[in-house]
Amino acid sequence: RPRDGWPGTEPLAETARGERRGLLTVLAILGFIILCALGTWQVQRLGWKTDLIETVNTRTQLPPEPAPGPSEWPAINLADIDYLPVTVAGTYDNAHEVAVYEALTEPKGPLGGQGYFILTPLETADGWFVIVNRGFVPEENKDPATRLAGQIEGPTEVTGLLRRAQGRNWFTPANDIEGNMWFTRDPEAIGEALGIPADRLAPYYIDAFYDPDLPGGMPQGGETAVSFPNNHLQYIITWYGLAVVLAVMYVLRMRRPRKKDGEAS
Repeated sequence: RPRDGWPGTEPLAETARGERRGLLTVLAILGFIILCALGTWQVQRLGWKTDLIETVNTRTQLPPEPAPGPSEWPAINLADIDYLPVTVAGTYDNAHEVAVYEALTEPKGPLGGQGYFILTPLETADGWFVIVNRGFVPEENKDPATRLAGQIEGPTEVTGLLRRAQGRNWFTPANDIEGNMWFTRDPEAIGEALGIPADRLAPYYIDAFYDPDLPGGMPQGGETAVSFPNNHLQYIITWYGLAVVLAVMYVLRMRRPRKKDGEAS
């Protein structure tokens, strides 16, 4: 096999160098495109997060209005009324409350840690239902028998924030309906599990406000998350910065003088 530097090997060595440079160029371009795409995605996320924060801050300060009834449901765009303060009157079906697991790390009230949000169907005088997130209880108070004082009986009025169904992602565990261990706040799924007719169940749920006069203090309402971390500008700088670094490194590498045949590496 001819050795590098022997007559006739120069074209082979030049071809190999060209192939390496071509591969490096392709990888650099691909990396640059990916990093720029990630930076652009974070720009879009920054706009979305900024709009969300502004929208939530504005809506939560509005005075409560009656929760939309069945005649309004077909025309509802839940994105347009998410976090809107509403009020509704009815009677809790305490026998069919649903416990949704929650690790409440930044509670607004005295209770926090691992526990559950208690979601209870409320039947209005007109015969339609809405799922109400009454609030948080610690793990040891999942059983309603440990907080009987807070089980409101008879007609009541609820004021809180209208919320659209909580989304599920790849990491969300499946709901354990038999064990009453839920991981999503989804009124449609809850209504189906409890046998509530779909045409009588609101397509949203309500996060009840904190009630300082609730006997026993549980469930602890008013725990809706209305502040959101916004680190997207930092991510934008990171991804675009890495793209610039990659481009500079590529240019420097391409401009570096090539070693002559037989020269030590």
